[in-house]
Amino acid sequence: MAFTFPNPVNEVAARVVAGLVVATTVAIVALGATVLPQAGWALWVVAAGFALRVGWGPRYSPFGLLATRVVAPRIAAPRLVPGPPKRFAQAIGLVVTGGAAIAWTLGAPIVAWVLAGVIVLAASAEAFAGFCLGCWIFARLMAAGVIPASVCEACADVTARLQQRSAALAAERATA
Repeated sequence: MAFTFPNPVNEVAARVVAGLVVATTVAIVALGATVLPQAGWALWVVAAGFALRVGWGPRYSPFGLLATRVVAPRIAAPRLVPGPPKRFAQAIGLVVTGGAAIAWTLGAPIVAWVLAGVIVLAASAEAFAGFCLGCWIFARLMAAGVIPASVCEACADVTARLQQRSAALAAERATA
């Protein structure tokens, strides 16, 4: 049961997962900040989902399975993108939601809700605008040499990626 993450990743499924994270986290914050203060425990569930996706991609994550097997295939054709930046983004999500869960557990609900808000903002950018903040950070770290090019050769070779995307768009236009 080794840690494996898909490469490439279906960006459509990733955006669906992000939407599920947004909906869940907003519900937790709304309930926890108003009528059900003990709702903060559910931040541990969100953090566990991130941990599962960091370790194994969508294979064991309920949100990942729902996105890859049910929702994404019904809403759009797969759009494949490199996996390492998405895994990095999931790891950031794990750290932030883990921090929110710890803050809630230690009796700092305001800190928990602020960190949950960060997750909502980042996941909303991914789900609704297609902007992956973690992927953007990953690219900046690669450009700075902090992350070696060998971690994501597809990320390092932008020319090849643009050629593949151009060919895919040309094929889509030809069939339309």
